[in-house]
Amino acid sequence: MSFSSSTKNELSRLEIENDCCLLAELAALVRTNGSVQISGMQSINIRFTTENAAIARRIFSILKLLYSSEVEVMVRRNKQLKKNNTYLIAVIDKDISSKILTDVGYIKDDKSNLYNPNYRVPKEIVKKRCCKRSFIRGSFLGGGSITNPERTYHLEFVTNREEHARSLRDIINSFGLGSKIIQRKESFVVYIKEAEQIVDLLNIIGAHQALLKLEDIRVLKEVRNNINRLVNCETANLGKTIDASIRQIEGIKLIQEKMGLNKLPDNLREVAEVRLAYPDSSLKEIGELLNPSIGKSGVNHRFRKIEEIAQELKGGE
Repeated sequence: MSFSSSTKNELSRLEIENDCCLLAELAALVRTNGSVQISGMQSINIRFTTENAAIARRIFSILKLLYSSEVEVMVRRNKQLKKNNTYLIAVIDKDISSKILTDVGYIKDDKSNLYNPNYRVPKEIVKKRCCKRSFIRGSFLGGGSITNPERTYHLEFVTNREEHARSLRDIINSFGLGSKIIQRKESFVVYIKEAEQIVDLLNIIGAHQALLKLEDIRVLKEVRNNINRLVNCETANLGKTIDASIRQIEGIKLIQEKMGLNKLPDNLREVAEVRLAYPDSSLKEIGELLNPSIGKSGVNHRFRKIEEIAQELKGGE
């Protein structure tokens, strides 16, 4: 099961006690997942379609709790390989269908905007903070998705109407988040990419198990990245140490060949002999091998003197 599906399954099991929150979630589901059929004499039917059985049960439960109306549930079995079943939830009663659409602010009481419904969210439906949470949750169940955080951080809501996208964005951002809108072909996408903000949004809609799992993955990824940075840094430092050692040994051998190491001052001769004996040692380790021992900067200073002498010998040639 994908991370997005498991998150939706978790949200579908949440209990809602307040009717106002049930209505807010239904208002979102109507705009993201519902379809309206209009027949003669302005007769209306509402249908919801989903491939997620948990979401289908939740829509059914919300409709029964709010309207106690007859709701029909059908399952279409897809014959194609590895395709999920499709669940169709239909409100049979035409008057109840009309009342639902009126209650969620989709159409007006007189049906004057039946062919030009309101995709914006009425302020009275999301007046309370708890209702805003429910509306965002319903929007995620109906048209949202979240990418597996193992790969990247991305949460989005897809809708066919810009008015709905703007309303949803404003509701999300009222919690201090920074969601944005982009157009993708004929759809409008409200999205969040920052991991911390995705965690905050999951907390807002009540997906606490998904939140904990995302946080675990995020911590693990940060640890991996820190280890990689440390390894890369150590590798780079090791490369510099090796390059410096090779350069120093070449200079020492040139001096040994042209004039002999015994001609060097005692302090330079000593460090040169230690370097030849321990070609892989760091400056700090070489300093500890000297008698008396000296610090890293002192060893580096002596090697600079040796390299200057080697350069003079090269120039003489």
